[in-house]
Amino acid sequence: MRVVITGAKGQLGRSLRAAFAGNELLLIDLPQHSVADRGIIPVIADFGPDLVIHGAAITDVDGCEKDPPTAYRVNALGTRNVALACQRLGAPMLYVSTDYVFDGTRDEPYLEYDEPNPTSVYAKSKLAGEEFVRDLLSRFYIVRTAWLYGLRGLNFVEKMLKLAEEGGNVFVVANEFGSPTYAPDLAEAIARLIQHPLYGIYHLVNEGSCSRYEFAELVLELAGKNDVSLRPTTFYTRAARVPRQAVLRNFCAATQLGISMRPWEEALSAYCEERRNA
Repeated sequence: MRVVITGAKGQLGRSLRAAFAGNELLLIDLPQHSVADRGIIPVIADFGPDLVIHGAAITDVDGCEKDPPTAYRVNALGTRNVALACQRLGAPMLYVSTDYVFDGTRDEPYLEYDEPNPTSVYAKSKLAGEEFVRDLLSRFYIVRTAWLYGLRGLNFVEKMLKLAEEGGNVFVVANEFGSPTYAPDLAEAIARLIQHPLYGIYHLVNEGSCSRYEFAELVLELAGKNDVSLRPTTFYTRAARVPRQAVLRNFCAATQLGISMRPWEEALSAYCEERRNA
């Protein structure tokens, strides 16, 4: 199978490369190629892929708030470019989206069928990408995930470990809840999902949920940073408004396809072990 992976140098992109090893891959990322450039359409089309996995995006949520044009150019119009390449070929596309498309104001986990209500530039630009995919293609997967982390990535886990090394008090919000997701687990779930031509929207996250504070607590415990003074807080100034309770429930993939992911605590433990051995 011929597979295009955009964002191939990112933490999910590297995991996808491993999950799809053995296939013929076209790896797309900066600086060689930008999905925001319309020239990416013939690059993808000329490869003649059987599947395009589009993971490239600007994921700096606060950065998007400060620079909306760039956020929309990459996350929305870049996704349109990739979708147009798939349209030209008649190839299916898998678009990686986010829990941030929801406003986080409800107590229950969000299902794939719940109505999005984005509250930040990042979230709106990612939802615009979803809309381009739905409008332009008939064969697509939209995979929403959350709180992604993996080796050599810029993520919450690595931020907590860096703060722990610096010493002093570490303040973490205790009133923001979500679904931590380990990049290799997501990549393996995607590899299973695309074996089935049941197109549509899927939520793929590690099972369970926690607050940012609970997440940080287990990160430091597993890393043996028991001497760090971790403090909960409910106040944290950010440029972007983030959803406070955007827990995702994997309903469609688990119910129809039997695709589920291990509990987030087990995944985090595996990550810390992998990190120690890296």
